[in-house]
Amino acid sequence: MAPITNGTVPKSAKMHSKVVIIGSGPAGHTAALYLARANLNPILFEGFMANGFAPGGQLTTTTEIENYPGFPKGIMGPELMEKFREQSIRFGTQVITETISKIDLSARPFRYWREGQESEEPETADSVIIATGASAKRLHLKGEETYWQSGISACAVCDGAVPIFRNKPLAVIGGGDSAVEEATYLTKYGSHVYVLVRRGELRASKIMAKRLMSNPNITILWNTVAIECKGDGDLLNNLRIKNVLTGDERDLPVNGLFYAIGHEPATALVRNQLQTDEDGYIVTVPGSTQTSVKGVFAAGDVQDKRYRQAITSAGSGCMAALEVERLLAEEEADSREDGAV
Repeated sequence: MAPITNGTVPKSAKMHSKVVIIGSGPAGHTAALYLARANLNPILFEGFMANGFAPGGQLTTTTEIENYPGFPKGIMGPELMEKFREQSIRFGTQVITETISKIDLSARPFRYWREGQESEEPETADSVIIATGASAKRLHLKGEETYWQSGISACAVCDGAVPIFRNKPLAVIGGGDSAVEEATYLTKYGSHVYVLVRRGELRASKIMAKRLMSNPNITILWNTVAIECKGDGDLLNNLRIKNVLTGDERDLPVNGLFYAIGHEPATALVRNQLQTDEDGYIVTVPGSTQTSVKGVFAAGDVQDKRYRQAITSAGSGCMAALEVERLLAEEEADSREDGAV
């Protein structure tokens, strides 16, 4: 994929930056940290409940994180993101708690507008890092809000080893490869894993389906949906389920429920301007964070549908920052050469 090089527009008299970062999760703040230390004075828009999350992204809704390096005793999600934010600011990142509602990537510098200022003069940036993340699809069952992150999760790798799930019966909802992976992973910790599949067959690949059905620690409940999450007010301990063919309902005692029904990348802002895949994730040059438009980079879950971990997001944020720094340095050198001719 060769990035498109667009035309040029005047710099904004309102505010012009060398680089703007949209998003405030691990990817966005890691990019900001590297760019700030490179004296590029990054501007980071952390958004105001953008994509339904507080500044800091998905990790602000999680409880204890045990698999982020450097915290042997674990750390709470909101606390980790506050540390990311503090470090970004310490090195000179300007963090703005507003949401970018509109952006024009058709020419450089790129023009963007803050929410509520769409009819005003735009601000501009020489480069943009999209780090808006993705959110897990949820079913919004009765009782789900009460037990979200108190027995209900959308990431087995993130939460499966948490003490409340150890040696307890667990449930996974989904029928694709992700559901198979989550269920298989959870057998390391739970006493037994139930997989709720709405249909009478799996959507997963044949090899993955065979792996699931041959695991003695996993029971597949075909043609079954969850209709209510129950517990003691603090933690989940039961799931009300229904057979869609017979209409029969019953209780399934479980202490954990994991959604594996997909994620929704937050790409509405750049849709139809950047190349995306069939699921809406931003496509980047392999081994890079470069998107289909020169000067625009994507980092974190907005371009990663496979790993979706805080540590991999941070890594791609670092990549994006280094690539922005390299691009701007090359363009500055070219500009000096042209001026010397």
